[in-house]
Amino acid sequence: MQEGKHSRIEDGSNIMLTDCLQLGYHPAWRHCLILVYPREVLLVDLQIKQTVGIIPLERTGSPFVQVYACRQRDMLICLHENGSITVRMRKLCCSPAPTPNEPGSPYMTVGDSNVDVMYELRCQSDPMRLNKQARIYSISACPVTENKFSLLLGDSRILFWELRTVELAFAPHAYNQPVMSPLHTPGENITDQCTIPDSWTFPYRNNISTPKMVLSDMIGSIDSKVKSEHEVAFKFLLVGLLSGVASPIVVLRMCPPLTTKNWNIYKALLAVGTTCGSVQIFNLATGALWKEFNLHSCSVRGLEWVSLTGFLSYAYPTPGTNGLVKNELLLIDINTGRTRQLRGNRTAEEPPIELVRVSYLKQYVVVTFKDCPMEIWDLRSFTLLRQMPPNFPIVTSLEWSPSATVKNLKRRHASQESAKGSSDSTVASAREQTPEHTAQGSPAVELVDRQENKAAALKEHFVFTDNEGQLYHFFVEGSTVREGSKIPPDGNMGLITCIAWKGDTMVLADMDGNLSIWDLKARISKAVPTHRGWIKKIRFAPGRGNMKLLILYGDGVDIWDAKEVELVSSIKTPKDLPKLQDVEWAASDRPLLATDDGCIRVLDMKMRVSCSQIQHHDTLEVIFSPYLLPGKASLTLQYHLQHQPWRENYSLQMTDLTDTSEEFTQKLVNEQVDIIDSELKEYLPNCRFGIAQRCLFVAQLFGNESEINFWTVALHYLRREKACPLGKSDSFIKRTSSDVFVPSDALSREVEDLVLLDNRQQSELRESQQLWKSLRGLPLDCCWDVLVDQETFLKCNLQKLALHESRCTSYELAQQCIQEMIFLGQGDRAVHMLLDTDADSHSYYADCLRACLVATIRSSGASQSTIKLVATNLIANGKLLEGVELLCLIDKSLDACRYLQSYGKWNLAAWLAKCTLEYRECLEVFRRWVEHLCSPTVNLKSKAVLVLLSMGQFLKVIEMLYSMRYFSRAAVFAEACIEFGVLTESDENQALLNAVYLEYARYLSNLDNKIAAVHYCGKAGEKGQQLQRELDIVFDSEKQ
Repeated sequence: MQEGKHSRIEDGSNIMLTDCLQLGYHPAWRHCLILVYPREVLLVDLQIKQTVGIIPLERTGSPFVQVYACRQRDMLICLHENGSITVRMRKLCCSPAPTPNEPGSPYMTVGDSNVDVMYELRCQSDPMRLNKQARIYSISACPVTENKFSLLLGDSRILFWELRTVELAFAPHAYNQPVMSPLHTPGENITDQCTIPDSWTFPYRNNISTPKMVLSDMIGSIDSKVKSEHEVAFKFLLVGLLSGVASPIVVLRMCPPLTTKNWNIYKALLAVGTTCGSVQIFNLATGALWKEFNLHSCSVRGLEWVSLTGFLSYAYPTPGTNGLVKNELLLIDINTGRTRQLRGNRTAEEPPIELVRVSYLKQYVVVTFKDCPMEIWDLRSFTLLRQMPPNFPIVTSLEWSPSATVKNLKRRHASQESAKGSSDSTVASAREQTPEHTAQGSPAVELVDRQENKAAALKEHFVFTDNEGQLYHFFVEGSTVREGSKIPPDGNMGLITCIAWKGDTMVLADMDGNLSIWDLKARISKAVPTHRGWIKKIRFAPGRGNMKLLILYGDGVDIWDAKEVELVSSIKTPKDLPKLQDVEWAASDRPLLATDDGCIRVLDMKMRVSCSQIQHHDTLEVIFSPYLLPGKASLTLQYHLQHQPWRENYSLQMTDLTDTSEEFTQKLVNEQVDIIDSELKEYLPNCRFGIAQRCLFVAQLFGNESEINFWTVALHYLRREKACPLGKSDSFIKRTSSDVFVPSDALSREVEDLVLLDNRQQSELRESQQLWKSLRGLPLDCCWDVLVDQETFLKCNLQKLALHESRCTSYELAQQCIQEMIFLGQGDRAVHMLLDTDADSHSYYADCLRACLVATIRSSGASQSTIKLVATNLIANGKLLEGVELLCLIDKSLDACRYLQSYGKWNLAAWLAKCTLEYRECLEVFRRWVEHLCSPTVNLKSKAVLVLLSMGQFLKVIEMLYSMRYFSRAAVFAEACIEFGVLTESDENQALLNAVYLEYARYLSNLDNKIAAVHYCGKAGEKGQQLQRELDIVFDSEKQ
């Protein structure tokens, strides 16, 4: 890469290429490459291969992380390490210098001594307080609006920012900076409507401001001349926060399963423990974080639910050399956030907790310790029932029996009615002392509940194994703990690591990967080797009769059917997935996997699909997203919002689908309409520029990129065509031959004006065109390239040429600039640069001759035939650009464009035609280009449609849309053209319009809207009437 005078010299003290954080193209600036470094951003022009702009970081600023380049405006959104977001807008800084410019040339204002590309700091969001886990990752922007951004943090949070504009007088002055160039709003103002005469029926008059949905609606381009004094400034607004899974995950625990008793209050809640000591509660029905509790100062070791609204969490720090820690065992109410120490405030160190198991009826909990006897607690009274003696066996696995049921509890409760009589008086006295307004959870109410529950205590039992594999059976009833039977160890099993018990089936797993499945009713057992190594966890799936067993290994997970004793599915890590941390059941057929990459995956039974479709989520409120609707409802919503000619008045509420089978579709459409932004809902029925503007808003609402591009260009050129037809527009170059006399004296102009004033119709037409010129809006921005009008396109290219000229540091770059100047008709400037060639250069003599040639041709055209012959020979001998240069010198740009197209230089030909040719000649070049774009080998018909729009060929656009089978877009665009008055129905186009309306009627009938279909059948001629009769038969038969 060649280094210019503004580019950085590479040496050891400067940044290296490996320090580049990001590399990408600038969508608003053609041939511009953006390189992001921690302390600066470089802009490289690929045409001259030089750095043309440097954005240095402020001395006290936070380093760059990422840069998002906007397309709609030349603006950069920069993300910094401290979490702040800055907005930098481009500003062209020109240092004019006296040069031999042509009269009226843009060089009179641009100059050639220095043209700097600078970006002004316009706005900055507040920095964030970040810890080690919450480092900044990246930023993403909405590709449709480019004013909404999402910021991803390392702790899985996503922050949603919105860029808004405020009146400059009310903007906060956060920076002591020099006065910057003003930002203006390009939207339609209410005050502009006073220019519309009362006799006009179009554009429509309203007193509603145009919604500013996208970035281009909020501010104008940097070089546009806005007459309005309405200046604005930017500000950032935090509009949302989405919290994800806090990584790394340690443990998962699903709440008690859904039953017929709790279905009306059930929530599918998943508790997730992390290494930072927090517990997150996720609602799996919505897929979102419900609550988060910061409970511990160390890693969570385990979780156990005690009810649908409470859970136990235990944690301890990493043991020291003595192996002792301070255990934390907390009981949390998720509704109130109340936290209670189950084992009291024990300050003494003890062995770490290894296991916590809650009984099936949530009455008791067993706490086991490493190399220490276990404890049994009563969850109703929060009292210690029993602490085992020091010589008690060391517990390696434990599980409560599921045989204790609520039915047994009721039966037990009925048998204790006689004993309860004495306790009723105590309970009644406690209730009398309790005020009626006492809230649930108060000590008085808890006392009553405990006394009632104490009378209803039910015997529960559990089993556990020791280091030798011996199985122990214990009973717990009230405050009594009794030992039951002992079963000797199985010789085929190693150290038992976990137990699962469901119904009459109990499964034991050991550290060698073996399973022992016991049928307690039949009193038989079966040994099943898995050959997978140490089994860390086993868990039965919820649901009556569901004997699927989830098994966690050190290198993966299996699902077994304990009833059929067969493997259902299997995953190996890290081959299939990252390393697993924990597994759990989300439902009877949905296993949950927590992996090392910080994700929680909900899979199917085959453990192959982990995609959760958002339309299956039970969201708290309706989300506006047409793409979440069924296909028919989404298409119905689109045409309903775009245009409703079958109604007398436009209405947002849909009532056209009278068939009972389509009531659901109509309901979905109306639900989506109700949650549209109120400002847009107010403006849609009263769009100032009718159908085309409404379709543009609907396309932006749907986020349809193809529709947005089409209607943006269509609305712009419809307004320009109404103001002044492109064939008569001043934006195209008008060239007159030398033999035509053009009067230039003042007397002749006065006579001509008098003649025009005598013609009242021409006077009114001119007045109408002048009014439309004030309503045609701002030109398209330079990001649209050759689709913009010629005046804007030429201006952008001359500015870029001035930028290239200021960076000419070598002979090759100078020759490139000279060639561009000749192409653009800047002959005097080209002569000046040719004469600036160094006398020691080997091309000095040739450049002097070229300067003489350029100057002579522009003053006399006597030798045009000879020069054209030479140019043709050069092109035939492979000197294409040299021959084109000569043709441009003798004003034969049309021939030059034809040669460029013949040699496959389609883009260069379009660029040259847009810069130099008048409308008719440019149209000829662009028509050949459209044919090339529509050829089967290229197949860029969507781009060809935009090219035809930019040339005002609206009938050709409708024809091409019809050939592409875009019937809805073709029909609506045809009516928009008729509304603007740029297209009238005639014998020449009637067949095409009838065909378009006929296909659109079929499209609407397929969406079951008979009223709309019948309306377009009436506009489609004889074939439309035939289709209407068919529709009557079809719809009548469906009703019957």
